[in-house]
Amino acid sequence: MKYTIFRRIVRRLIVFTLILLIFPIILYSYSKSIEPKMLDVNQITITSNSVSKQMEGFKIVQFSDSHLGAHYTLKQLNNVVDQINNQNPDLIVFTGDLIDNSAIYNKIDQIPAVLQQLKAKYGKYAIYGNHDVGGAGKKISASVFIKSGFTVLENEQKEIVLKDHSKLNIIGLDDYLLGRPNPAKAFKSIRKNAFNLLLVHEPDVAERIKEFPVDLQLSGHSHGGQVKLPFHEAIYTPPLATIYTEGLYKINHHIKPLNLYVNRGIGTTRLPFRFFSVPEISVFTLTNK
Repeated sequence: MKYTIFRRIVRRLIVFTLILLIFPIILYSYSKSIEPKMLDVNQITITSNSVSKQMEGFKIVQFSDSHLGAHYTLKQLNNVVDQINNQNPDLIVFTGDLIDNSAIYNKIDQIPAVLQQLKAKYGKYAIYGNHDVGGAGKKISASVFIKSGFTVLENEQKEIVLKDHSKLNIIGLDDYLLGRPNPAKAFKSIRKNAFNLLLVHEPDVAERIKEFPVDLQLSGHSHGGQVKLPFHEAIYTPPLATIYTEGLYKINHHIKPLNLYVNRGIGTTRLPFRFFSVPEISVFTLTNK
């Protein structure tokens, strides 16, 4: 009898020990090899009084933070391109950090062939993130974007005029960590009654543009924390992504009611892991209803 009880205890201890040994291996494998290769396509409806009748149903697709390099491949980017095109977007925007480290990445000349495949009725627009700016990164990124058919907005604006003469303004700011952002220049002559779309890499910039009329701000940078605990906020987010970390925020203390969306990005940086922070592309449908 005592021997049988002893055997049960030993067996349970062995099973428990094996679980303790195997679980970290499973966790490591999932966060390194599975979740980073997943992709969420998130559908978001943006309601604004600035959306005209002609603009009703206008579709914007955002992707961000590819960090092309050792841990994010052109094959993965090509899959994202296919998913974006499947949405039949009116407008495509990229909100920074194309290449993780342009000084050592050896496939720069292959990127345009992938990004050229993106199609949108009213064009493709990009801004710089902090990884695009350091060293000679800005020149390299600018060259890639232009060859890929993107318009780069660096403290600039682009006006899209629809059939009913209503306007959608796209405003792009330079990176706030390493660039030279100039919102006063970028927003010059922007009217409050138009639909104004702001592209800026760091989401917390929302707290610095309160006096400018923005309907929708699209940002990245945070990676949604990249690694999170279940039912918990991100363990770490970078500077200027600590207030707004992921998803949709409605902010009412600005000159216009602001919709801010923080995209989790599609790549990784520093560490090649994602946990409870699945890569995403964001699909925005505009409405006045």
